[in-house]
Amino acid sequence: MKPLKFGSIDIGSNAIRFLLTYVFETENGPFFRKGILLRVPLRLGEDAFTLGRISIEKEKQMVDTMLSFKHLMASQNIIAYKAYATSAMRDAVNGPVIVEHIKNKCNIQIDIISGDQEANVISGEELPKFIKEKERILYMDVGGGSTELTYHNKKKTHRESFNIGTIRYMYDQVEKDEFKRLKSWLKEYKLIDSEIPILGSGGNINKIYKMKRRRNSDFHITSNTLKAFYSELKELSYSERIVTYNLNPDRADVILPACEIFLRVINHTNTRKIYVPKMGLSDGIVRSLYKEYLQNRDEKE
Repeated sequence: MKPLKFGSIDIGSNAIRFLLTYVFETENGPFFRKGILLRVPLRLGEDAFTLGRISIEKEKQMVDTMLSFKHLMASQNIIAYKAYATSAMRDAVNGPVIVEHIKNKCNIQIDIISGDQEANVISGEELPKFIKEKERILYMDVGGGSTELTYHNKKKTHRESFNIGTIRYMYDQVEKDEFKRLKSWLKEYKLIDSEIPILGSGGNINKIYKMKRRRNSDFHITSNTLKAFYSELKELSYSERIVTYNLNPDRADVILPACEIFLRVINHTNTRKIYVPKMGLSDGIVRSLYKEYLQNRDEKE
C-alpha cells in the first residue's frame, strides 16, 4: 500500500514546525501516520510582542528555514502542503511584507490566519476514540502568542481566541482584560465549575503528558498531577529545570507559563482530567489537505 504524502508548516510564536504525514487509504478509512517532524525555535514572538515587528535577523532565519523545508518537500515528492502563520505574524506590522519576501525567495505561500481560523483547524477533527466524554468537551490549545478555546457539545461548537500565550506571558505582554475576557467567555457558556474535561494541545502540554502520565496506556493526566508538577517547577531555576526534566532550553522557560495558563482555566472550570492526543495545528492542516485531495480526485473522476 503506497501512502500519500502531505506537508504542513506551522509558523508559531515560539517555534516553526514542519510535519510530513503519510496517509494510508484503507478499507476502514484513512490512517494518518506522522513521518518527519522538525521544530525550529525561532521565537518570532520575542520581536512581535515587544517591538511590534519581526527583526531583520529573524526574517533571515525564517527565509533559511523555509528554504530547507522547500528542499525537504521536494525530496519527498509530497502531494500538497500548507503553511499557516499564527499570533506573532498576526501582530507584526511587517508580517505581510515578510510573507511576500518568502514567497519570492522560497516559493512557499504562507497564510497568516486569524485566531478563529486557528481554533477551527485545531478542533475541526473528530474526537479521538479514547475520549469517553464526547457530549461535552473543551479544546484548549496554548501557544506562544495565543490560547484557543473551543467548547463542543451535542448541539453546537463555540470558539474563541485569546491573546494569552507563553511568550507574551514571559515578557509581561498579556493584557489583564484578556484574562477577564477568558473568564467571561467560560461563564457565558456555563463552564465555570462545570468539571468539563479538557482536550489539551500544544508543545508544552504534550511534554508534560509524556513526563507525567501514570501508564503508557493512559491518554490523559489529572489536574492534580498538573498542579503538583507546577509546584515542582516553581522551585527550580531555569538551569535546574533543564537538568532535572531533560528539557530543551527553549522549553524550560515557556513550560512554566504554559502550566499557569492551563491552571487558570482548570481552576475556573474545576476540570479533573486533561486529555492529550498530541494533535495540533499541523495535524489539522494535513487533514484539511487530505479532504481537498479527495474532492479534487472525485471531481476528476
